[in-house]
Amino acid sequence: MKTLHLRTDSRKDRVEWIQALLSTRGLYPLQPSCDHLSLAPTEINVSTERLKKRLLEEGTDQNLVKECEQIMLSECSQVQGQLELLCRERSNLLDTICQLEAANIEPVTSAIHVGEYSLTKNVLSSLGRGKYSEYSTTESSDDIEKLEMEEVSDGDEISYYDTREYFSEPGFRCGSTRDTENIQPEEVIHNHRQSQLVRRRKLPEPVEKEKSASLWSMIKDNVGKDLTRVCLPVYFNEPISSLQKCCEDLEYSYLLDQAYENGKSGNGLLRALKVAAFAVSGYASSEGRHCKPFNPLLGETYEADLPEKGIRFFSEKVSHHPTVIACHCKGRGWKFWADSNIRSKFWGRSIQLDPAGVLTLEFDDGEIFQWSKVTTTIYNLILGKIYCDHHGNMDIRGNRQYSCRLKFKEQAILDRNPHQVHGFVEDVTGKKVATLFGKWDDSMYYVNGDVNVKPKDFTSSNASLLWKRTMPPTNLTRYNLTSFAITLNELTPGLKPFLIPCV
Repeated sequence: MKTLHLRTDSRKDRVEWIQALLSTRGLYPLQPSCDHLSLAPTEINVSTERLKKRLLEEGTDQNLVKECEQIMLSECSQVQGQLELLCRERSNLLDTICQLEAANIEPVTSAIHVGEYSLTKNVLSSLGRGKYSEYSTTESSDDIEKLEMEEVSDGDEISYYDTREYFSEPGFRCGSTRDTENIQPEEVIHNHRQSQLVRRRKLPEPVEKEKSASLWSMIKDNVGKDLTRVCLPVYFNEPISSLQKCCEDLEYSYLLDQAYENGKSGNGLLRALKVAAFAVSGYASSEGRHCKPFNPLLGETYEADLPEKGIRFFSEKVSHHPTVIACHCKGRGWKFWADSNIRSKFWGRSIQLDPAGVLTLEFDDGEIFQWSKVTTTIYNLILGKIYCDHHGNMDIRGNRQYSCRLKFKEQAILDRNPHQVHGFVEDVTGKKVATLFGKWDDSMYYVNGDVNVKPKDFTSSNASLLWKRTMPPTNLTRYNLTSFAITLNELTPGLKPFLIPCV
């Protein structure tokens, strides 16, 4: 079914349009496809008399004839069961199509011809499955023909009229139609998810020039205190909130999609390695990010629907002091949820951020992994180039065969090879079955078995790649947001109608 919306400038034009539509409607009469359906037998009757007679004529033993008869009846019974299963699947498909058409959503499944549709309904009606309603319109033609044919004068104010009429296509004729004005927001969002969106690649230009401020003058009196209670100028914030920053951990969610498929194929070790790479990849976006995210209001929420990644993300600030943010994400074959509570300390030349919270990943087959984030420290707040470093141990605990332990090496002052991460995967017996190494801002590799070499001697020549960081965008600003972070607060065309208007 399709709904046509026509807008006219006067009643005269409206009447002319209606008359034209009514005349066109006669070319496509409404003929219900549910009439004159012949009933098929509910069971397939198979006779073995001819086969028995032929075998006896050939002198076959009576016991052998009975055995052949049982084999034939068994095969026919299996064929009948498969036929009933096929009819049941076709019935479910047709019911789904009817529901989609009733919701005024055009099915994007493969087309089913009218002949196949009628044939399927013959079989389904014999099996007593499914009920199909005939086509019905929301407005009768008699009501339309009773419209007043009045003309408006030139001096009258121009008014606009909407003409709605419904026509059936020579395809599906089940269910009823409704106006597009009555479509629920969930259906509009569903249609919006199916369309391919072109995400923005750079931030909008600032409305006015930003005024710099001295960070030391703001925090010099708060040494040793929790900076979450210190008010800082907006200059030190990046154009993203803490709710959206939690979603940045899902930038490389394809690793979890791959891990799900690895587990389905029976490769539990590679699944654990992919989960470890995903846990490390969440830190890649912090490189060069020196501004803090905005602190959301208590109860504020954020939702990201990313059909190109196959994920839906939701986060909420559930506590103000201390600041606690909870998030949940559903992907292709997995679910991810976490709570974040960061305790910060200012030590003069650096700020230390200690996360307290558990990240949980559950696959649809029941396997679960849990881990906590490592410590983050931001250096050179007063003099020198500001940089951040992640250091500490990360234990990724699995509820089945494999677990993982990673170590983020703390960067030294004269370290020529910073940001190193190394670790291993072990089975339930404690045996090391794989070794991981790499950098949290670049890539992660693995080799099978326990490699007895120092972390600085690891090379990628004989290792397999697990994850590689996406190159940053070309239009960098002082915020150094990644290509994924730039899209997190983008106002796409499908979302604008659902925003609360500004007062």
